[in-house]
Amino acid sequence: MSQDIQVIPNPDEAELARLGVRSWPIWSKEASEFPWSYDEREQCFLLEGEVDVTPDGGNPVRIQAGDLVTFPQGMSCHWRIIKDVRKHYQFG
Repeated sequence: MSQDIQVIPNPDEAELARLGVRSWPIWSKEASEFPWSYDEREQCFLLEGEVDVTPDGGNPVRIQAGDLVTFPQGMSCHWRIIKDVRKHYQFG
């Protein structure tokens, strides 16, 4: 199982539509830091914000507004929200 965070910067609207991103729920969070674990895969599309996500034992990955991101199932990490975040998200 890959523990890599996949980031697609600025995907086109056709890809977002194919995935149904605009119908996914929205999650918002102010600048903060916290640990997180993924019980299942998550895909998200950042509408606003900037975050460094550091997988346990790995290097930080910078994600920001306009990025389509996939977090693998089973990954534990540390989130550092630099600029307040709003994102569409979907688990599974």
